[in-house]
Amino acid sequence: MTDRANAARGILAVPLFDELMDGLEQDAMNSAVHANYEDHQARQAHMAEVRAIRNLRSKLAVISQEDQAKDRKQAPA
Repeated sequence: MTDRANAARGILAVPLFDELMDGLEQDAMNSAVHANYEDHQARQAHMAEVRAIRNLRSKLAVISQEDQAKDRKQAPA
């Protein structure tokens, strides 16, 4: 197991991380939904924040599974 994969698994295993990310994502989404109708820049900024949070979670999930992907490639056919 790589240190990088272990670190990612450790982060994902912390309940506070999920709670914080859920809160940040929900706040950004609500801000985008409730932004002024004509304030396109604010909505875009809030949605960019939502995408960044989702990308962070996705990237951590991929990193946490790096070992498993390497093991599959090395398995004999």
